[in-house]
Amino acid sequence: MAGADADDALLVLTAMLLTPARFPSVLGDDYVAACAALALEPYEEGYGLVLGQDGEGARWTVVVDDVSLVAVAIAAWDCGMAHDLSPDERSVVCALPGWPLALTVAAPGVPAPHDPETDGLGPAPLAPPDPESWGPAQRRLGADEIAERWALWREQIDDAVFVRPDGERRGEAAEGTGSDGAGSENSGGPGSGSGDEPGSGSTVGGGGAEPGAPAAGRHPGVRRALSEAVAYTRTPPPPGRIRSVFASADTRTLRVDGPGWSMVARTDDIALILLDEEPGAVLPVGRGPALPGLLEALDALAPHPV
Repeated sequence: MAGADADDALLVLTAMLLTPARFPSVLGDDYVAACAALALEPYEEGYGLVLGQDGEGARWTVVVDDVSLVAVAIAAWDCGMAHDLSPDERSVVCALPGWPLALTVAAPGVPAPHDPETDGLGPAPLAPPDPESWGPAQRRLGADEIAERWALWREQIDDAVFVRPDGERRGEAAEGTGSDGAGSENSGGPGSGSGDEPGSGSTVGGGGAEPGAPAAGRHPGVRRALSEAVAYTRTPPPPGRIRSVFASADTRTLRVDGPGWSMVARTDDIALILLDEEPGAVLPVGRGPALPGLLEALDALAPHPV
């Protein structure tokens, strides 16, 4: 490892991409911020991050510039196939102590995962965010969790109980109420039913979904997030603020981030927003007449990797 023994082999546990289209949200709101968190230049080609342990069990995150090598390995693993990921030392950009995310696996035959001894030299070890706290990293991880389990979240949100700004229930699907694309907001999530009172909601925390956090309709933070999302369509944000992935033949899942907020949306459906000032709360935005156009415009700005 760079900063330790350069010839010490890495026992690879997992890997991830760090590119404008796909990067660990825990590191920042966009690709540039994610690179800055690792003291890397935000090159357009991006990087691969290889997480593993050295022979003494120490945690290391190895940054490589061979993005294709890492992408192939991830694709194979996603398909349940065995694949040996062994980056050539010439592709190694740097090796950073620690892991940015918590892993539930460990390499066999070596001591339990621990931070390497650096004697105070070099960067502090990377560490996952505290799952018991709430902040930008936890907010982004919560949004990632919703994006991955969209169907589970969506089936718990009854369009008939979206709330009007005056607090009255709708008898039909939420309608837009302003040029910012915002419908009314009412929270729902796994464990909550269509009989929830308006303004009741669900929470995310530590990567999991839990019901029960209160959330007010027409939240000013939601209006701010939608306004900033609209601004992105006029002045494109830094790379990675808007990400789009395949959902179905005609649908994309959007992940959009900004200062203090994260959005998850399906281009043919509603949007869900998380805010720094509302720990764990998930605030749905009704589709209405303006949201479809906003989502379409955001999707057009996002990179669509093949």
